[in-house]
Amino acid sequence: MNILLVGCYGKLASAIIKACSGKEDMNIACGVDLSVKDNPHFPVFTAANDIPSSMDIDAVIDCSHPSGAVSTVRFCKKYKKPLVYATTGLDKEQMNLLHELSKHVAVFQSANMSLGVNLLIKLCKQAATFLGNDFDIEIIEKHHNQKIDAPSGTALKIADEINQSLNNQMTYVYDRQSKREKRDKKEIGIHAVRGGNIVGQHEVIFAGQDETITISHGAFSKDIFAQGALRAVLFIKDKPAGLYGMDDLL
Repeated sequence: MNILLVGCYGKLASAIIKACSGKEDMNIACGVDLSVKDNPHFPVFTAANDIPSSMDIDAVIDCSHPSGAVSTVRFCKKYKKPLVYATTGLDKEQMNLLHELSKHVAVFQSANMSLGVNLLIKLCKQAATFLGNDFDIEIIEKHHNQKIDAPSGTALKIADEINQSLNNQMTYVYDRQSKREKRDKKEIGIHAVRGGNIVGQHEVIFAGQDETITISHGAFSKDIFAQGALRAVLFIKDKPAGLYGMDDLL
């Protein structure tokens, strides 16, 4: 299976290249990145439009900046290539691009490619349904000091899934310092920590009367996300057009 890797000089892309090198059924055919450096393994282009039509590509993995979504979507639509979109921080317009593309090809999108994180989300949804409004919910996410978006896309995904379990009646609070008032029962607090080289940690606290339940996940390397991305690309390679996610893979 020949893969086009968009954002091929990023940290996640490096982990994907490493993971792919140990597989006999997968190969990075070429890459796209704004800055082209020496790469002895595969050709790299500054834009998807520069890739020759004769290049043998079976699927695309995009782990670049969300601003490049338009170019990736245009390429996948033109050549009918399935897409694994492994980038966080998407805005509404960029998500709409993926939804539109999914009418033509298979698109796999997840805020987090870790199987463990997605299990955490499932457990949190169950906990929220069981505990109802008797417990206050707080989400704490920690990442390295180079991460641009805050809160993380994964933290927002966790909050959205919990909120859906509670009939979308919750509101999100990001900064309690800005207001001096008692916590509302229908709030989900979301807090971002940035420091050092923390790969990714997510902690969900359900705080009730006289008891606290904490569900957490810690990532110690990018390898878990790389393995998830490769599993996702194998999952969608023969799928019909549509939008897929970790729930489908699990």
